[in-house]
Amino acid sequence: MGALKLVSTDNIPYQEWLQLRKKGLGGSDAGSVAGFSKYRSPISVWLEKTGKVEPSQEESQAARFGRKLEPVVADEFAERTGLKVEPIHEMLQHRDYPFMLANLDRLIYENGKQGVLECKTADKYFASEWDDEKIPDHYYLQVQHYLAVTGLQFAYIAVLIGGNDFRHKRVDRNDEVISHLIKIESDFWRLVEEDIPPAMDGAETTADMIKQLYPESNGQEIILPNEAMEWLDQYHKAAAKIKEYELLKAEAQNKIMYAMKDYAIGWIGEKKVTRSVIAEKQISFVKKAHTRLYLPKSS
Repeated sequence: MGALKLVSTDNIPYQEWLQLRKKGLGGSDAGSVAGFSKYRSPISVWLEKTGKVEPSQEESQAARFGRKLEPVVADEFAERTGLKVEPIHEMLQHRDYPFMLANLDRLIYENGKQGVLECKTADKYFASEWDDEKIPDHYYLQVQHYLAVTGLQFAYIAVLIGGNDFRHKRVDRNDEVISHLIKIESDFWRLVEEDIPPAMDGAETTADMIKQLYPESNGQEIILPNEAMEWLDQYHKAAAKIKEYELLKAEAQNKIMYAMKDYAIGWIGEKKVTRSVIAEKQISFVKKAHTRLYLPKSS
């Protein structure tokens, strides 16, 4: 490997590990600062790295069980592929970009060449994100970040879905993606060092971070900058658009309801509509040929 060994992570307490992560950008940060993560936004990462918001000192249930199942996933990968797998207990650092850090799950050996193994667990509701050759974007960027730090040429992602669906995918080094990623991370880390926040966005995680940063009102008044008038105008225009489209949506729904009368299922060409309300998480698993509408249940 071409990476530097920054510090040993063997049996390191979780709180100490969180503090180490502030020294730079790890693989799980890569997709976030590039805007491809649904879990964290660029501004939320910036607030954490600058120490303005402290990351949770407690592991989430998903992170806890993901960590506990990591050896299981690694062992299953080794058994299925026959490849040599070994743990690594070091935080690694890019030789030329010291803010780029890596905590690898495992190193692997294929045909005498060294690579990276990233172990994941996923809820069964997200199984479609792993279908065929697909890999979630933020995980793909995480692995490319690791290949950038280590200088290695390939990686595998092994994932256990829903506790009983095991899959693994090979990811080859993509120097074009890595070049863009280094540029994005370099620009972002400059903002961290200069204490300049990145552009604000509309992500839910950003809203959560702002609430954490300013949890209560102080009861006082403030004069906002002149550009706040543009933000207010943007807010009102967006709210009007939402109202307009909600009315259009309701109108279309009512027309279909009226056409269906008291029938349970209606067909529009090859598309299917039903009166039954289905759970939000089930939507993505309906076959492409079918479209379900949220129609009120029959009385």
